[in-house]
Amino acid sequence: MKAMLLRVGIDKGSGGCLAPIFQDGSFEYIPIPETEETKEIKTFKNTQGVKNKPFAAYIPEKIHELPIHFDPEFETFTYGDATSKRKSLLKLDENDLLVFYAGLEPYMNNKFSSALYIIGYFKVKEIIDFNKLETQEIIQYSKKYSNNAHIKRINGFENLVIIAGDKKSKILDKAILISEPKLNKLGRPYHAVSPVMEKLLGIKGSIQRSIPPRFIEDPSYLENLNKLLNL
Repeated sequence: MKAMLLRVGIDKGSGGCLAPIFQDGSFEYIPIPETEETKEIKTFKNTQGVKNKPFAAYIPEKIHELPIHFDPEFETFTYGDATSKRKSLLKLDENDLLVFYAGLEPYMNNKFSSALYIIGYFKVKEIIDFNKLETQEIIQYSKKYSNNAHIKRINGFENLVIIAGDKKSKILDKAILISEPKLNKLGRPYHAVSPVMEKLLGIKGSIQRSIPPRFIEDPSYLENLNKLLNL
């Protein structure tokens, strides 16, 4: 068994902001805006979050009416990618963990900081490489995983990999802090793995970007991760 850590969700580069974390440690998982033609009808304005407010309450007005790229989605537990991350996704096996973290910033509280937090995970059930599918198989998987944001796109499935999670997959009730701010040689801030998480998970350095994803394979670190996620 192994685990892969992957950054997701709206951020300063894709959407222009971070999602909120609240005083009680709960949070909104707000995905990025969709950038391609899609059948998705959910927008940031018509989609409510855990606090019964539309996502639009937390984000720049210029993207309120845009469709949402819900990826990952935690209704049927799918995550898809057709970029260079596909190579990392294809290293996953059944029963591995795909752990998602996101940038969050405090909303009307000073208890938390703007940082990276673990927000959920999939227990991997299936890995589908669309490049290896025949036409009929593509049709079948498109129906099976129709809730995935990439399936809802109009422009086809070239290079698409979809990871499907089992029923044990979940989005967390409370976010788990994984980073701390540091400065690079030019004095610019970035998010690095916190000392606590370095010790627990055996990873270190910058996790500002989703590439390259981090893998955890050592049994002792995986045990710590399982405890962290209450598995």
